[in-house]
Amino acid sequence: MKAIKYLSLILGASLLLSSCEGLLDRFPQDKLSPETFLSNETEMRSYTNALYTMFPSGFFSGGQSDACVGRDLDDEIRGARTINSGDAGWSWTALRRINTFLEYCDNCKDEELRNQYIGLVRFFRAYFYFEKVKKYGDVPWYDHTLGSDDPELYKARDSRDYVMQKMIEDIDYAIAHLPSAHSDYRVTKWTALAFKSRFCLFEGTFRKYHAGDVTLQTLPADAKPYTYYLEQAADAADKFIASSGYAIYNNEGPDASYIGLFTKYDVSEGTNKEIILARDYNIDYGVVHSANADYTSPTLGKRGFTRKIIASYLMADGNRFTDNQYWETMTFMEETQNRDPRLAQSIRTPGYCRLGTDTRCAPDLNYSETGYAPIKYFMGPADDTYQKSYCDLILFRAAEVYLNFAEAKAELGTITQADIDRSIKPLRERVGMPNLDMDYANANPDPYLLAAETGYPKVAVKSSSNVGLILEIRRERTIELIGEGFRYYDIIRWAEGQAFEQPLYGMYFPGEGSYDLDGDGVDDITLYTGDTAPAVHAPNTFKIGAGITLSNGTSGYVDNHHNSRPGWTWDDGKDYYYPIPIKERTLTGGVLTQNPGWNDGLTF
Repeated sequence: MKAIKYLSLILGASLLLSSCEGLLDRFPQDKLSPETFLSNETEMRSYTNALYTMFPSGFFSGGQSDACVGRDLDDEIRGARTINSGDAGWSWTALRRINTFLEYCDNCKDEELRNQYIGLVRFFRAYFYFEKVKKYGDVPWYDHTLGSDDPELYKARDSRDYVMQKMIEDIDYAIAHLPSAHSDYRVTKWTALAFKSRFCLFEGTFRKYHAGDVTLQTLPADAKPYTYYLEQAADAADKFIASSGYAIYNNEGPDASYIGLFTKYDVSEGTNKEIILARDYNIDYGVVHSANADYTSPTLGKRGFTRKIIASYLMADGNRFTDNQYWETMTFMEETQNRDPRLAQSIRTPGYCRLGTDTRCAPDLNYSETGYAPIKYFMGPADDTYQKSYCDLILFRAAEVYLNFAEAKAELGTITQADIDRSIKPLRERVGMPNLDMDYANANPDPYLLAAETGYPKVAVKSSSNVGLILEIRRERTIELIGEGFRYYDIIRWAEGQAFEQPLYGMYFPGEGSYDLDGDGVDDITLYTGDTAPAVHAPNTFKIGAGITLSNGTSGYVDNHHNSRPGWTWDDGKDYYYPIPIKERTLTGGVLTQNPGWNDGLTF
């Protein structure tokens, strides 16, 4: 079966590659006639397999943000984006393939089968446009292929409200016609419901927190209110939770179930009922990524979570870590004690052993920029070579849908403790944490999560109720989904871009000396200030100010991006969107307008 599956993927990819890259081509230039192709399931499956390449590929779990950074910072979080002549994000190739299918699928006379595949393709059209809206806001909507004389080639951007309504039409069709049987690697009805909860939550919260800002661009007078999208998100998530049969994975107990989600070569291992859709990897077919190499090479990502996010993890008893006296100057050994068990299942903490070994493995600042070294998708040492990792990567899982439900209901002001018990409680029960108490959260908003330097100050400005609860749900989302590619666009939709101007701190060190980071009684790192390292030192040795930078000079937080920080800026008037490529604006003679705040020098 695996061989058949991979053959199908190869056939689908070959069809994609054989198509001409120009927007004007009406049909991919295969040897098959458009008048007869797509007449049976084999052909439709082969054709649509190529659409799965739209999902993130390779190792994508650590996208940079205020929560996770690497050796080299992305332009987005240091205010260094420029208006390029071209932009790969503006490609419409996948949409042409989608619309071509919809124009020729009537060749299949089996109505039920045809509708199922139309549902699949319309799912991908909604997915395609969500990626566009997140990045550019208003974009042109196309639901048919274009000829060389089609005036829509030069059309203006449609409003995001119009595009969102079309996306909802597409996803609702997909929900109605996709199969309901669970599948690890194929899009189903439940994938579509999960995705609807995702993009409707994005749109609802974006509109709520950007209300009155130029970033909402030009919504029509009859545009749907933000509450409409939040209601759509809550309803989709509610249906998923009630009917899907998916649940929170807890087969390995509170100390291993969470990390167990991310350390399986095949997601079906252990009868996992949380993962809705994954990207399948298999070393026998050369379908691989580089997660392990990314974690163990000083020249690749050097990923690390930030002190700001590590401090947001609760204590194991549910109390706030940042309510502890002297929490700001706790060393790594101190701050990792008695915390939410997801901390020890997300980064290397004292006692951590590599998968398949019984040897303690300390955080290593040679491989992690902050010292808070991630372990999601980190398999055994045999996978450490570049392009040798092949554990499956998760695209959709039930925990996200549970969080979408709780956040949408909280933002609407309709949430109850019973809703919390359906959504947040199972996530905390998985790791043995106490449940979230709605009344207590609202009566005691966390100052750490309200502060501009460490949290979300706009919650208190934009929300008239549930301020403390919304903060706690955001904490829960950040911790549960850390390193899974959500954080950057969560900050975007919450209108908290100032988070990208903050220092990206790592571990705290009180000064020079040697430190035990894995709790085995043997020092792992030595910091020094002189010309030479001490005669007796740990295996990893850094000169303060040269090999490592600390925030206070000879003490403080790891601050290796200190020298580049003076140029960091976040402009609320433009940085929530990417600029429209100059080439595209030129081709339309300026009908395609530029995003707010971006000056590309074109005058039309």
